[in-house]
Amino acid sequence: MIKNCMKRDVFFISNSDSIRQAAEKIVKHRIGLLPVVDEQHKLIGVVRLSDILALELPDFFNLIPDLDFVHDFGAVETTRPLAKELDRPITTIMQPVTTVEETCGLLRAYAIMLKHNMYDIPVISEDGSLVGIASRVDIAVEILSAWKAVE
Repeated sequence: MIKNCMKRDVFFISNSDSIRQAAEKIVKHRIGLLPVVDEQHKLIGVVRLSDILALELPDFFNLIPDLDFVHDFGAVETTRPLAKELDRPITTIMQPVTTVEETCGLLRAYAIMLKHNMYDIPVISEDGSLVGIASRVDIAVEILSAWKAVE
C-alpha cells in the first residue's frame, strides 16, 4: 500500500496564501509539488514548480515549437514577475489535483502517476484530508525492495 512508503511530513499551502508565499515555501523546502488545502485541511489543488516558473518564462515561449536554436533568452533571463503578480492568491495558478487514498496499491498509484505525467502524488485519507505525498522513487523503491525475496 502507498501509505507504507509515502512521506508523511508534507509541506502545503493554504488557499488564502499568495504566489509569493508558495515560491518561498518551494525554495525553503526544495520541493516540486505544493498541495493547496482549505480551512478544513482538505486538498483542493496543487501548485507544481512548473506552475511557478511559468511566471518567469517569456511570453514567446509557447509560440516557439523548437527551442534547439535558442541558446539563451538574452535580456529576459534577468526579468522577474511584477510584485502585484506575486501577491495574487495561489488559487489563481493552482491546478486540479489527482490523488490516491492511503490504501491504494503501489502499482495502481504508479500507473496513475504515469498516466497523468506526475512525479509526485498527494495521498489522502478516506475523508479527503491530506496525509502524505509519494514520489515515483518512493513507490519504485518499495516495489523493488520486494525483489530481494525472489529466488
